[in-house]
Amino acid sequence: MKLQHRIALMSVAAAAVAGFVYSQIYIHEKNRKEIREVAAELALTWKAQLGLSPGQADQLEDAIIEYTIKKNEIINSSLGNIQQINKLKTIQKNEHRTLKKFLNDDQFEKYIFLNKQITRKS
Repeated sequence: MKLQHRIALMSVAAAAVAGFVYSQIYIHEKNRKEIREVAAELALTWKAQLGLSPGQADQLEDAIIEYTIKKNEIINSSLGNIQQINKLKTIQKNEHRTLKKFLNDDQFEKYIFLNKQITRKS
């Protein structure tokens, strides 16, 4: 194979890899933007429901984003159902621990109660 053919083949391969990487970054950023928008809306809803301060609402929005991404990774993984459930339970425990850091006891209890009500309706 001539040197020119090798260079051309390497260029095509590099372009294909670059295209794939760009598409993954674009899709990932688009998903992150959607998650941020939904998290902002949820935080506003919870702010009204729980009487959160602006700082608490910001922390809640950050927590929603963080834990939604983690949960989506587990749900989209190739793990079996039981493993997914166990990992999701662990994530939820961590999420609750995080929420307890910036919500007072009454706010946290109301959050848990309302969240259960929402899940039962779904």
